[in-house]
Amino acid sequence: MYKKPGKGLTPYQGTSRVFGEFRCTNCNRLWMSGNSWADTAQECTKCRIKVYPHKQTPLQKSGDSDKCDLNKAHPQELCGKCQKLGRSCRPQRNFRY
Repeated sequence: MYKKPGKGLTPYQGTSRVFGEFRCTNCNRLWMSGNSWADTAQECTKCRIKVYPHKQTPLQKSGDSDKCDLNKAHPQELCGKCQKLGRSCRPQRNFRY
C-alpha cells in the first residue's frame, strides 16, 4: 500500500502528497512540510541545497477538513514539486459561482 516503484530517494514512493520531515545535512536545520512528495526534495532556506525528507507519513485530517491551509505561504521557489510542475503543487481552490 505505502511503497510503490520509484527512484527510491524518499521513504514514500506513492503518488499522493504526504507529510515530510527534513534535515539539512549542511546546517542541521529541521523543518516539516505538508507538501512532501515521493522522490522530491525541498531547498534549505539557509544553505540553498536540496534536501530529501528522511521521514514521510500520510497526511492526517485536521478536525473535519483534509485540506491544507491555503492562507499559509508556500515558498514555491524552494519546492522541487512546484519547480517540476511550473506552478504551485498545492491543491487549487474550487470556486463556485
